[in-house]
Amino acid sequence: MFSPTPKQREIRDYPALDLLIVAPAGCGKTEALALRIQGLLTRGEISAPQKILVTTFSNRARDNLKERLKAYLPPSIMRDRVSVANFHGLAARLIRAHANVIGLDPELTLPESDWVSEQLRTRRASWDDQGQVKAALQKTKQQALTDDQVEVELERLGTGMALDIEQLRKVEGRLTYDDLPRLAELILSNEHVAALYVAHFGAVVVDEYQDLTPQQLRIVNYIGYGRTTYAGDLAQGIYGFAGAAPSEIDSAVRDECATVIEFSESHRSSPAVINMVNSLASLTAGQALTCADPTTWPSGGLAGSVSHRSADAEAAWIVQIARALLRRAPGQRIGVIARTGPRRRFVDEAIAQTDLPHFRWDDGVLDTDTAKLIKAMLARFDLAGYSGASDKMAFLRKAAGIETIADVDILKGTVDALGWVDDLLNASVSPQDIRGRIKIGDESTLITSAGVHLLSGHVGKGQQFDWVVVVGVEEDFIPFSMAATPDQITEEARVLSVMVSRARHGVILSRATSVPTNAGYARARQPSRFLAQIASSNPLNAADLVTWFREADWDAISVR
Repeated sequence: MFSPTPKQREIRDYPALDLLIVAPAGCGKTEALALRIQGLLTRGEISAPQKILVTTFSNRARDNLKERLKAYLPPSIMRDRVSVANFHGLAARLIRAHANVIGLDPELTLPESDWVSEQLRTRRASWDDQGQVKAALQKTKQQALTDDQVEVELERLGTGMALDIEQLRKVEGRLTYDDLPRLAELILSNEHVAALYVAHFGAVVVDEYQDLTPQQLRIVNYIGYGRTTYAGDLAQGIYGFAGAAPSEIDSAVRDECATVIEFSESHRSSPAVINMVNSLASLTAGQALTCADPTTWPSGGLAGSVSHRSADAEAAWIVQIARALLRRAPGQRIGVIARTGPRRRFVDEAIAQTDLPHFRWDDGVLDTDTAKLIKAMLARFDLAGYSGASDKMAFLRKAAGIETIADVDILKGTVDALGWVDDLLNASVSPQDIRGRIKIGDESTLITSAGVHLLSGHVGKGQQFDWVVVVGVEEDFIPFSMAATPDQITEEARVLSVMVSRARHGVILSRATSVPTNAGYARARQPSRFLAQIASSNPLNAADLVTWFREADWDAISVR
């Protein structure tokens, strides 16, 4: 039975509503947040009918926290007293309910894809133009500006294509992902609306506070200033490209919160993994971690670094490693993580050709809510109606109840999943067989399913795996080729640290000396500069990894 640590008990029992929890990877943050929510409700700090608003940055992070909360709260309390939402979902709810206070139609079309990118492709914009347009729109819309003020600012910036796209958006009555928090902030600046939400939510909990943009922090402050629990770690701030400002946010949160509780003991990872994470601390501005129970990790865990002659050879080797791990510990989870999706494509293709259980986290149908919705649709699917429909995607959208989905991330995932269903139906796969292919959504979720998990470093943030293989530890991939400034290089080091720290038992860094470009041309690759720092953790080479596998106590590993 789980027993909270002294720090977790301190967080659970802390009476005031303002609190900052600084928790590096694997230190029990998610468990602490679940205990914090339980404590606030059990002690009556938040009395019915008030709720606790919990914000996350993705549906998967939301699912992770909900899974932990199940251990502490009965379903009725979860339903009636806790509202867990990501920022897009929260903003969409505000817009649907109160858009009229800023003179907009509450029925504006919510985003279900990257519409701005689609418009740029339609205009055949160059790579540089695409970057400039997206940056102009993002920077402009992270301010509390009305639609008219956005146009004025874009005109001032002289980005004609961005202005054209913005004007088309208004004509079509649609919203983009950048519009959601902008309009939510404008709505909450209305004191009457803000008062409603202050009364409705007695407290707020923010997971991964370092990933907040200043705009998102303002939204949180409108609802719960002085009544918010923030949790995260400045050294895990990896979303600068999306407008996050970790240092600025950290300073503001410390001004707001009277108490800071800090963790430094990892309960997730083995000593070998922690040593590799600590080797990057001077690059990430992170604190040195200690292992909570070092003697309980069989063989002390595993940390390795290997090189391959080509990306294909690397992929074949990773398949062998995955087979070896799942043969010895069949109930465990392996995260195969790359800085970018394209660098991981060789492994994806190799894994897809095996019988290994595997999950591509890029697939929308793997989100729990999306999977449940698609499985329910397929259980009662009208195949004859679909076959006779002139617009098959319209038929699928209606069958799935697209118009009733208010959560924009579930909406996007569902639209992506319907495209997948349409492809399979066109290939004469039956609805029942398609339903059978969806392994997520009933009792299983991505955070509980054994097998190989294929994902990117940013998507995997907040998750954990028994084993991690980091793919593509080469210059141009990690650090990414477009990272030029010292701050950007620091963020890239943090991305690598985040990927490594997903691991429980072991982590292997993998690189290739030749990796094709996206166009398919072979190109020589240099080892990542970060490997020089990691060398201090003494990672095992390929030969030593074989010895470790041979000598490890796999019975003990399987149950740890």
